[in-house]
Parts: sequence; C-alpha cells; structure tokens
Amino acid sequence: MESQQIFLLGLLGAVVVLFVWGRWRFDIVAIGAMLLVAIVGIVPVDRVFLGFGHPATLTVAIVLILSRGLRNSGVVDVLAEHVFRPFGSLTGQISVMSFVAAGLSAVMNNVGALALLMPAALRSAAKASRSPAAILMPLSFASILGGMLTLIGTPPNIIIAAVRAETFGSAFEMFDFTPVGGAVALAGVLFMSFVGWRLIPQERRARISASELFKLEGYVTEALVKEKSKLVDRRLDEVEREANEKDAEVLGLVRNERRLDMRAGGRTLRAGDILLLEAAPAALEKLLKDWRLEAVGADDEEGKRPSGLTLAEAVIPSQSPLLGKTAGSLNLRRRFDINLVAVSRASEPFRGRLRSFRFQIGDVVLLDGEQDKLPEAIAELGFLPLMERDLRVGRPRRTLLGSSIFVLAIGLASFGILGLPVALACAALAMVLVGLVPLGDMYDNVDWPVVVLLGAMIPVGEALETTGTTAWIASSLVDLSFGLSPVVLLTVILVVTMTLSDVINNAATAVVMAPLSVTIAERLDVNADTFLMAVAVGASAAFLTPIGHQNNALILGPGGYRFGDYWRMGLPLEILIVAVAVPMLLVVWPL
Repeated sequence: MESQQIFLLGLLGAVVVLFVWGRWRFDIVAIGAMLLVAIVGIVPVDRVFLGFGHPATLTVAIVLILSRGLRNSGVVDVLAEHVFRPFGSLTGQISVMSFVAAGLSAVMNNVGALALLMPAALRSAAKASRSPAAILMPLSFASILGGMLTLIGTPPNIIIAAVRAETFGSAFEMFDFTPVGGAVALAGVLFMSFVGWRLIPQERRARISASELFKLEGYVTEALVKEKSKLVDRRLDEVEREANEKDAEVLGLVRNERRLDMRAGGRTLRAGDILLLEAAPAALEKLLKDWRLEAVGADDEEGKRPSGLTLAEAVIPSQSPLLGKTAGSLNLRRRFDINLVAVSRASEPFRGRLRSFRFQIGDVVLLDGEQDKLPEAIAELGFLPLMERDLRVGRPRRTLLGSSIFVLAIGLASFGILGLPVALACAALAMVLVGLVPLGDMYDNVDWPVVVLLGAMIPVGEALETTGTTAWIASSLVDLSFGLSPVVLLTVILVVTMTLSDVINNAATAVVMAPLSVTIAERLDVNADTFLMAVAVGASAAFLTPIGHQNNALILGPGGYRFGDYWRMGLPLEILIVAVAVPMLLVVWPL
C-alpha cells in the first residue's frame, strides 16, 4: 500500500469518527478534509474547489429552492387540509399520513415536507385525542422513505446519479429509482401502519392526554414577583405547597441575580424576586394570573408584559439560524415584543437560567406575546410552530401555477428534452419570476451545510479514486468474500451503507460508498447499477438514531422520545428493508 493510500484511509477514518462525534458540524469537517488533500498535494490546487460546481451539488441546492416554491404555492397545505383529518383508527390515520409524507418527499426535500406536515398531523391527532408519539415517528420515517422514489427525492440519489454519469457516461433517469424505492417505501409504510407504531414504548404513546397534546409537560419558567403580587411577604415553603396544589413546582428562587438556597423554606419573598416554576402551559397561565406574577424572558427581565397575550409552542428545526446560540442573545422583547418563557429538550425541562440555554435541533420553546405578532416572529426566527397553526391554503391560482411549473420541468427531463439539472433550474427561476419564491428568500431556503458538505467531499472522493484507495478497499472486500455469491456482497454493501447513514450524514455516506460499490461490481464483473441502487436504498435508510437524519432529530422534542426509542421501530424496519430491497434489486437490476 502506498503512502498516499495510507494517508487517505486514515483521513477517511478520522472524518467518519468526527462525523459521529459531532463536536464540529459535518460541513466544517468536510472542508478540513478537502483542504488537507490539497495541502499534501493529492488533489491539484486547480481542482480542489470543483466540487462546488459539480452537477450534484448544484442540483441539491436547486431542489431545495423548488421545495420552497411548492410550499409557498399552497400545494402541501391543500393536501394537509383535505387529507390530515382525524380517523377512527390509529392505524388508518398513520397509514394515510405516511403515504402523503412519502409521496411529497419523492418530489421535494423530505425535511421540508415533514416540517410542513407535522403541525397538521399534530392538530389531527389532537382532534382524535391521540398522543403525538405514536404519529410523529412513522411520519418522519415515511418522509425519509419517500426520498427513495425519485432521483430528486434525496441528495444521495443525486450523488449516485452523478457517480454513474462520471463512470459510464450516462446518469440515472428521474424514475429509475422508483421500482425498488417504491417497493421498499410501500413495505415500510405498511409495516409502520400496522406494527411499527405499537413498538414505541407505551409510556411514550400514552404520556400526553388529548387536552395537553399541544402543551408538553416539563416547562421551566422565570416569573417576576411584582410589588402588587400576592406572594410578597409570603414564606417560600407556603408558596411551594400552594404551587403543588396548582399542578406546578417551585424549582428555584433568584434574588439580585443570585440563586438562593431552596432549603431555607422559611425565607420570605420580596418584590423583584424571580421564581423558577415548572408547570404545563395551562397551569402556568393560571398560576401567573392568580399570583399576579409576570413571566419574564431570557433577554429582558425588566420589561412590562403587554395585555392580550397568548402562548405558542414551536420546535427548533434543522435549518434554524438559532442553532448553537443562547436564549439570552436573541433580544426577543426588543426585536419582536415577545418573550421566551420556557424551554424543553426531549420533554425534559431545562432547570437553569433561560438566558444560558443553547438551542439544539428538536428543542421545544414556549413563546409569550401578542397573538398578531407571534406568527411573524416564529417565522423570522426559523421556528416550526406546533400550536394552533392555521394552514396557509394557497389561492387556487397559485397552487395550480406552482404545481404546473414543477410538473412541466419533470416532464421535460423525463422525455429527454432537457437535462434534469437544467430543467429543475428553469423551474426554480420560473418560481422566482412569478413570485412563488421571493427573491430575498431564495437562498435562505438552501441547506447550505449539506451543499458545502457535498462540494468539499467530492474532491476527497476523487482522491480516493485517483490514488487507487477505493480499488484497494474493493479488492480487499472481494478477497475476503472469495467463493461467496455476489448477492452476499451486495447485501453487505447495503447493510454497511445503512449503518453509516445511521450515524453520519446520508450525503457523505453516498459520496464514500457509491464509488466503492462501482469498483466492487467491476471486480466481480457484475452489473454496477445493482450495487449503486443498493447504496441509494441504504443511504436513505437512517432509522436507528435521532442523529442519522434531520427529520429524526426534528421530532425528538415534540414526540417526547428517548434516544433508544428509535431503534425499537427502526431496527425491524431496516431488517424489512434489506429483505425487500435485495430481491427487488436482483429483479429490476439483474447482476
């Protein structure tokens, strides 16, 4: 083995470890790897940035812009309004919702599809007096499965088509993924509808009653004791007992920016004290009113609370600009005249000062403000609303216009009149010109970390190819499996790809595994398309953890799940996928 190959194998291993560790975001890790292969001279300087102009990278960005256009046209909301209605049986409700989610994810970004459908699904579940835990995980998994159906359904498919084009001179077509992907998605949705949701722990499925479905328990709120408050001059232990009677708990007392010892129950409360209260939103509102307390935000504890307030819950999605920021840095009162009054992570309350809370994907926030200001603030902050969300049912003309532009682009690509990237770019431009995607928002809807990841990893993948490292790995696997059927290696590739996708970004998984699968197929002298399709299925099958896919992280808080809940339904689902995908691959793409 040559020194460059040893270096690249070590680099690849380090990249995977860093992806799993998560200390630095995946795009930062990828940029570091790209620069390293340039610095050591494996990739020429004039080629190191070519990945950012690669068709796969640009197509992913264009598809995200198109997804926004479809959302703004009201196509998705019309479906949600007419389809996401309460059903007599939970099986029927999950089945319909999952089929809709899978279908939408075939033609738009699956993270965006889930973000749009989740509030409607929660509202439908509330009307049917059902827990969100039984519904959100199947909805997330179905939206991931739907990405397998078409070329543009998910970034791995776009990458795999690009690898085929570079290797054999022609890419996969739009619906080449549909036979295998459709069979896998159908089997997965049926499994989740009839069996999968029952594997979610009963305590999770029953933990939220109908009246509190939109009011997750476990909020910690800072409340200011005002001069006219009923708590002034009252003993702390008396206040604690009364709070317990009102379904709340006093967790702490802050005076002059210093947290006092709660064991001193005989301490007398004063005006200006801040109580840390744990309560569900309904109990919280009653408590604040009865005691004449003022809910205070993380950024302004002195401001006066306006009249006519309402509470709204929202979740932090994967593309929120607030990820990694502290609550105290938001200046919500000054910017939006609203307050952040409580936060919850995986349905567990945050027990410190709100201003120090640092946001992560899936966190649930409780916002307090005037009803007409909250929606705009939630949208600008990049939150996904979970309570009392009115669907944006688009005007029929806009809905027809948006769907027509998209269908025309797909038709032009399917009949070979235009290449798919060009057709999609024309559709994105058309949506901007007709106003479906505001010019100022066009680039805000691109998941830039994923785009940067692809642009950075493509030259790393090229280095693995040009140095013969991919060929060495492939030869080693073929030698180890000497005498075994190529079907066994096909299954191994599928399972390894699925495993990697459970712990690292699926686009990065495809960048690594697609060229390797082609080399293995060539060494076995079998059809490389079969192996590429196995990678396509495996890269889109991330169901074991909340970190394997952004959708799984997004539902963690609203569903009240634990880390271990995912594999309970995800492991049998992945086993089912292997059982369905391998025979379908052999039939549709014979070796």
